[in-house]
Amino acid sequence: MNSQTQRTVVIDCFPENVERWRNEGYAVVAVDVIRATTTAVTAVAMGRKCYPVATLEQALSLASGIDNPLMVGEIGGDMPEGFEIPNSPAHVAEHNDLHRPMVLLSTSGTKIISAAKGSVACYVACLRNYTAQVGHLIKHHLKVAVIGAGTRGEFREEDQLCCAWIAEGLVRAGYTPGNDETEKIIRRWQNAPVEALLVSNSVAYLKRSGQTHDLDFVLEHIDDVPAVFELQANEIVMLPTSAYAPTDGHGFSKPKVEDAQLNVTV
Repeated sequence: MNSQTQRTVVIDCFPENVERWRNEGYAVVAVDVIRATTTAVTAVAMGRKCYPVATLEQALSLASGIDNPLMVGEIGGDMPEGFEIPNSPAHVAEHNDLHRPMVLLSTSGTKIISAAKGSVACYVACLRNYTAQVGHLIKHHLKVAVIGAGTRGEFREEDQLCCAWIAEGLVRAGYTPGNDETEKIIRRWQNAPVEALLVSNSVAYLKRSGQTHDLDFVLEHIDDVPAVFELQANEIVMLPTSAYAPTDGHGFSKPKVEDAQLNVTV
């Protein structure tokens, strides 16, 4: 395999590092398990439109042009004035007003997504859909950067785990880890149980702030959404089944799902 066809995967973290991989032609997979990408995947899988934004100003500007938006999010853990619910997959799952488009703001996760605009492709992944994400990447991309959101300067354990599971699936399909750190993270987490993320400071925050319903939601919804979610223009959309399944024979063929809306358990 020559340099033109070498399949490569890297794991990285933090919004400020997205530009490098975007400029080098990598497909970007944004991961913020607790909680932005889990919130986004949950909303879109249920049939709700979702528009991620990097700043409060962008959120308010976008909302001004949308009829009856559902404002969802937080800044530094606090829900901004005028928002309806926090950055919470559990709360989003309980809202049945699916006709209302969601504007989603978070401290880190939505910044990763916004920074990836202009890349070869930007996907939004979490523990709910990591296997489907692997299958799609194998079929469509030679170079992949799986990027955790990071919080307060930390590459949190839940994001390391999810990034590692995605990257490990690619390595098993013939991709090469792009650097030593990627290989190290894969080795650390590839066989870890999901409960290994419980040591994270993100988990400690959810417990301190009385938001353990979101922790329960994450732990109870593992690989239960067989779909891929891509940022297209300003919206996160669920791709049609044919866009990512079946794969090229590396063991990641996915169950058939509905193109328009998934019947998922929330």
